[in-house]
Amino acid sequence: MVKYFSCAGFLKSSWDQVFLAFWQRYPNPYSNHVLTEDIIFREVTPDNCLISRRLLTKTSRAPRWAEKFLPAHMARKAYIIEDSVVDPRGRTMTTLTWNISHARVMSIEERCVYRVNPDNNSWTEIKREAWISSKLYGLSRAIQEFGLARFKSSVTKTMKGFEYVLAKMQGEMPTRTLAETATVKARETALAAKEKAKDLASQAQKKQYV
Repeated sequence: MVKYFSCAGFLKSSWDQVFLAFWQRYPNPYSNHVLTEDIIFREVTPDNCLISRRLLTKTSRAPRWAEKFLPAHMARKAYIIEDSVVDPRGRTMTTLTWNISHARVMSIEERCVYRVNPDNNSWTEIKREAWISSKLYGLSRAIQEFGLARFKSSVTKTMKGFEYVLAKMQGEMPTRTLAETATVKARETALAAKEKAKDLASQAQKKQYV
């Protein structure tokens, strides 16, 4: 049995900008789990399509109940193959991604198609499909559900990462991440508390002289 998931979204940037951002999206504040990226193969076909294959290394923490079934290094790291085909004339980019480490426990294959949004040619449409499977007897259904939930979460981070990189490329101030916002608020709160403490200390000193 295989879990299937599909969704569609868009980025408010042109296809050309998204194509450039795709190769510059790591690192970004939403991709701390991506450790390395290496180009294994790249060529331009006679019809001017760009074909690439990359190897990505990511952290991939398994659920605690599944860690006992995996060697320690396998429970915390995953190796991903990413194939891509860019057609500049048709203005499409298709990517196919799958994990090559501990695939028997859980295999996730993802296919994305980036094309010009038909309703607004200055935006880019993204259609995403995923197939999640497990060959671990007795636990396959639970692992598939876990994989689906994690994949949905990663889609949100991927889109936010894209938006962050695109904003930087376009010279805009990227929207703060949740962590950055929390840090700023913590500093503001600490500064306000410090000023209030100074004010109270000053008032206490004045009372002593009255």
